[in-house]
Amino acid sequence: MLITLHGANPENLYNYFGIKIPEKIIDFSTNTNIFPCPDFDIDIKNLTSRYPDPECKKLLKVISEREDISSKKILFTNGINEAVFLLASLLKEKRTGIFQPCYTEYLRAFHDAENIFDISQAGNYKNFIIANPNNPTGIYVKLSEIIKKFPDTLFIIDEAYIDFLLTDKKPERLCGFENVILLRSLTKFFHLSGARIGYVIADEKIIDALKKFQPTWSVNAIAQELAYKFLNDKEFYSASREFYKKHTPEFINALKKSGFEVMNTSVNFFLIRVENDIEVIKFLLKSGIVVRHTRNFPGLDGKYIRTATRLPEENIFFTETLSLVKNLHRDFFQAGQL
Repeated sequence: MLITLHGANPENLYNYFGIKIPEKIIDFSTNTNIFPCPDFDIDIKNLTSRYPDPECKKLLKVISEREDISSKKILFTNGINEAVFLLASLLKEKRTGIFQPCYTEYLRAFHDAENIFDISQAGNYKNFIIANPNNPTGIYVKLSEIIKKFPDTLFIIDEAYIDFLLTDKKPERLCGFENVILLRSLTKFFHLSGARIGYVIADEKIIDALKKFQPTWSVNAIAQELAYKFLNDKEFYSASREFYKKHTPEFINALKKSGFEVMNTSVNFFLIRVENDIEVIKFLLKSGIVVRHTRNFPGLDGKYIRTATRLPEENIFFTETLSLVKNLHRDFFQAGQL
């Protein structure tokens, strides 16, 4: 079914629709960093021939200093997905609310959780999961007041896209709250989606409890070494942020000028309102463009497509192609918006 096709694997989408894969594909469905990756020199043979450090001590030191917190409050995981499932194992007996729309893996892990669309209802739950910045909407909100308001609720906050914020202002510092668990990804921004690495920041008691569910050597040696190099590469970090701060507004403005309804965003990806998402997606696929459908996000229900900023020339090609779709098939887009 289409709802199981999440993006970032374009071939599956082409196969699903029975469309021949073009010679060149531009994947706008993935919202990871496309700024060129540094050419790090690492000893692959040495890294793969020995067991990885099960405690990720080098990385613990980096994040501890970066966040100004004790290393005992940090746990590295095999990407955020592992962290989510570890938390589901730890908190399975407690009532959980998930703020929607959001990343679909939360509901897979916390399968008895309830979908919530009003953040003021967080106090009705022992656990409350929220992505901030949100995926798929790209919206970022300040949460400190709601966290203070409901001290008996454990807030699980996924900050996987925090490094993509299109602002010079520093995000809220939430790691000081005892009722907060922060999930951070090192895969999205640092070209490590295939390596799988992320970390949890939480109270020491929670970290200790999570460790009891985590397999030994969960984070492989290559992921650890590359993450260490990326985290110490300040030039790559700042250049990537400047790239998106410049080109995302340019991309969005071009789409708006072409008559499309683009939703507000705080990061490198955003939603475009459509009326017939399937036909838009199929048309784009034939042109070599892949976008993310939204049929498996509660509250969006296929009325939007999600796209992410890519290289300037690719963004122009996307805008021109989507405009061609609009000119040929106005009924594919939200009535009254064009």
